[in-house]
Amino acid sequence: MKKSLIALATVAAFAAHAQTTDTLKKIKDSGSASMGVRESSGALSYTLGDGKFAGFHVEVCQKVLADIQKAQGIAKLDVKYVPVTSQNRIPLVQNGTVDIECGSTTNNATRQKDVAFAVTTYVEEVRIAVKAASGISSIAQLAGKKVATTTGTTSVQLLRKHERGANVSFEEVFGKDHADSFLLLDSGRADAFVMDGQILAGNIAKAKTPADFRIVGEVLSVEPIAIMIRKDDAAFKKAVDDSLKAMMSSGEIAKLYDKWFMQPIPPSNTKVGLPLSDATKQAWAAPNDKPVEEYMKK
Repeated sequence: MKKSLIALATVAAFAAHAQTTDTLKKIKDSGSASMGVRESSGALSYTLGDGKFAGFHVEVCQKVLADIQKAQGIAKLDVKYVPVTSQNRIPLVQNGTVDIECGSTTNNATRQKDVAFAVTTYVEEVRIAVKAASGISSIAQLAGKKVATTTGTTSVQLLRKHERGANVSFEEVFGKDHADSFLLLDSGRADAFVMDGQILAGNIAKAKTPADFRIVGEVLSVEPIAIMIRKDDAAFKKAVDDSLKAMMSSGEIAKLYDKWFMQPIPPSNTKVGLPLSDATKQAWAAPNDKPVEEYMKK
């Protein structure tokens, strides 16, 4: 009897797991999908206020979900936008609160143990933002300075691991999100902000006086940014990847990049002004879901 109960419990647990990882069925049965979005991840994903979100990754994911809606024969799909942070984005994908996370998440080997990633849609360079009048132009000049980063991100770890940053002593200060981290720099509570280049550029573009800031120093890391989904859901991953690959081959994703990074964007109609990198072009030409560790081997 005891063995039977254990067996039933095992089957039930497996069934529950299978249900949570059958995202296509979940979306079709409910007629809804939950999209994880960021409030201040540069032009990739940001808030317009009043529960509205915009950005390159947001629009890419909207098109992915529209393709899934069509393929699944769903008459009307209700897309629910769920704001996530660097700290909670992975748990919210794992527990089913978020079906598809469309922010600024780096695909790395550690995260791949807990979640899955679609093919890379953006390749990022981690850089340093400073005030133009600071005189700071390199990692070495951060000695004795306060360096801001966002809680739950890996940017300062990369700074410390960099060969030119290994012996540089600085104080780390944390922002709760990217906008808060930039505010630490803007207000003088930090001398530098270390983060993905497009997030830095996006926040600078939205600053009261963008010319007061500069992105400087050595490139700390080249990182594949990708849409995050639940692990062990091959059918959903294929649906997402197929949609993305179609956008890449048709040139649609390049048009979206131009729209969000090279043209004026809401709400202030300022340009981020970050031209498409060769690394991102290569990721689109040969779609893959390789983690950052594979990029570091190059």
